[in-house]
Amino acid sequence: MSATKLETLALRKEYPGTVALDSVSVCFEGGKIHALLGKNGAGKSTLVKLLAGAIQPTSGCIHVDGRDVRMRSPNEAFANGIATVYQELSLVPQLTVAENIFLGRTPKRRGSRGLMIDWPQTFADAQKLLAEIQVDLDVRRTVAELGVAQQQLVEIAKAMSFRPSALLLDEPTSALAQHETKNLFALIRRLAANGVAIIYITHRLQELEAIADCITVLRDGKLIGSIDMADANAEGIFTMIFGRVEQKERPASLKAGDEAILQVNNLRRKNALTDISFTLHTGEILGIAGMLGSGRTELLKALFGAEPFDGGEIRVGDTLVRSANPMRMKQLGIAFTPENRKAEGLVQILSTRVNMCLAGLNRIAPRGWLNRRREKKIIDQLAGDLDIRVSNIDFPVSSLSGGNQQKVVIANWLTTEPRIILFDEPTRGIDVQAKQQIFQIMWDLACRGISSIFVSSELEELLEVCHRILIMKSGRIVGQVRPEEISADELFVRCLEK
Repeated sequence: MSATKLETLALRKEYPGTVALDSVSVCFEGGKIHALLGKNGAGKSTLVKLLAGAIQPTSGCIHVDGRDVRMRSPNEAFANGIATVYQELSLVPQLTVAENIFLGRTPKRRGSRGLMIDWPQTFADAQKLLAEIQVDLDVRRTVAELGVAQQQLVEIAKAMSFRPSALLLDEPTSALAQHETKNLFALIRRLAANGVAIIYITHRLQELEAIADCITVLRDGKLIGSIDMADANAEGIFTMIFGRVEQKERPASLKAGDEAILQVNNLRRKNALTDISFTLHTGEILGIAGMLGSGRTELLKALFGAEPFDGGEIRVGDTLVRSANPMRMKQLGIAFTPENRKAEGLVQILSTRVNMCLAGLNRIAPRGWLNRRREKKIIDQLAGDLDIRVSNIDFPVSSLSGGNQQKVVIANWLTTEPRIILFDEPTRGIDVQAKQQIFQIMWDLACRGISSIFVSSELEELLEVCHRILIMKSGRIVGQVRPEEISADELFVRCLEK
């Protein structure tokens, strides 16, 4: 395969009240892995959507191997050899892995009733493709049965089925375990070696040395610059992306209270949780560490009543709960920000304003009557407290950056005036500055006596933010540590220990 050159010339995208991309001219050469960096709202996703044919530019043009191309749809992008894997998944949960990979393109055969789907060929082709990218999945399983990390791999496999000459990857490792990331990196390098132009968006700056050949940085919709990875250093990259960012630390004076706000005793769920017992105190930030599949998300969902538990009990304050459901747990003061904010935390077609109010409607609209004055007061307060930046609060929440979307999810639950918030991977796919803001939110809540349980695959985050950390493995709590007593490397080893 000859190397592909993908270029943009003065590419610009305007929305009402904002310029998302401002005259960006950049070249992505085949045979190289180009890391595309920038904080949330920098214009990275806008650039990717323009290259993918998902949206149209206000002005400027796109060249593929010197040809001026007009991509009015993703199909036209595919026809020009450009495939995209978005950060937010776009799979059909009820269909199998194979059906999702070849959606709309399944092999056909002629039968007695006319043209029919050739299921044996579909499953065989899917299995062959997964073998090529070294992914071990049952192609006959439905996507709904898979975890987020496995779904991400299905998305990548679907993109690879188009045999692209340019591949755009938007945060592809955000939900992958370490060994899965290594397999993906090996695949990306093989593709680049065959002349494919790789555009790789990531907020994980520690990945750059392992994967990037060169770096392109956007800030506020403008091109800041492009440099070879060999000429870059961590401080220079950070400055290009953020300018100057204040790195915050958990206040030394922030102490957990003595009162138990949540007690969990022998919580069990078949094939997921085994004899889970712990106590959460008022104002405490309790971290949960563990590898993917350790049971962290299952535990949070059981505590919120989103998934049933088979045995054990939960005590919230003085109230004993033997059977939980989301409505009951919300009434008891528990809030839950899910890992998959797009599918489970937000209603993408609704406005930012509506998404900030859904969980607390009984407070904003008592007896079913919406009080606009009360709604505006609550929204203005939360938008200020959480630094939610939007050009128009009545635009769809899907128009916001990942960091702002995550803060909208938190704001929505704060309208319920919770006593406990369950945070499942709240920093997934957001930049360093937005992460610092999420951490500050947790600390501010702790100062008000609101407790948090914080799940993160980034062990350094748990050490930075939490008062105490529980270690989970295979659905069990296997240990407890305090951040001041352990390093990230030591915590990682503890998570792997049998």
